[in-house]
Amino acid sequence: MIFKRKKKADAPAQPEQTIAGLKAEATSTQAAAAAATPPATDAEAALPAPAGASEKPASAMDRNEGPFDGDDFEDHDSYLDLGALLIKPVPGLQLRLEVEESTQRVIAVALEIGGSRMQLQVFAAPKTDDLWPGISSQIATGIADQGGETETKSGRFGKELLARVPQQAPDGRAGHVVLRFLGIDGPRWFLRAVIGGAALTDPAESKTMEDALAQVVVVRGDTPMPPTELLPLTVPAGALARADSDHVADEQTPGTERPERGPEITQIG
Repeated sequence: MIFKRKKKADAPAQPEQTIAGLKAEATSTQAAAAAATPPATDAEAALPAPAGASEKPASAMDRNEGPFDGDDFEDHDSYLDLGALLIKPVPGLQLRLEVEESTQRVIAVALEIGGSRMQLQVFAAPKTDDLWPGISSQIATGIADQGGETETKSGRFGKELLARVPQQAPDGRAGHVVLRFLGIDGPRWFLRAVIGGAALTDPAESKTMEDALAQVVVVRGDTPMPPTELLPLTVPAGALARADSDHVADEQTPGTERPERGPEITQIG
């Protein structure tokens, strides 16, 4: 496992693909990988889900599967400690931490495995109400306001959004980036994941990223915090901040306010 900066080539804009086309491509890929399983005939078939996935309410957190709450999880020693998040090291994992320049606080964690990537952010939440239903509606509205489109689907962690977000291509043409938005409501915390890359169409990479998400541990802490406030993330030992002057700014995630981009964390030693 290493820390690395996100390269300019990540998440290239795609000029023509639609959500329906993406889903058709996913169905075709899944059929080729499992010839014994006939391809889906429904034009609105969802993205391929890992074996055993089933529909469940968005608020239903499987305490046996994860993501886990820190109070219910004892094996912290084998995890990378980032404060409010514990990340399980897996082969091929590259980790990038995004830092707010004005405060030098870590605001997001990005995991990259193979050709796929996943951004994680974790927030304080109320004891009783779930945040994901309202946040997912805000994301969908924000994307629609930009001229994009979203579709709600059922996945391994409940309801999620498949989104086609407008984005300018490197050559200046209008294009888009396709993303999966997932939300997990835990006890007094909310974990948001945004998945992109090969995991959108490759069932094996999709399962790899979902498995990585399922192994995340959230350490809420006892400090009172207002709902939707970012939980504190910390820089792991042996890492330092390095200015990323040549980085192309990421697209702002609809439905949230993105702090100004600052240094990122890279492994040393």
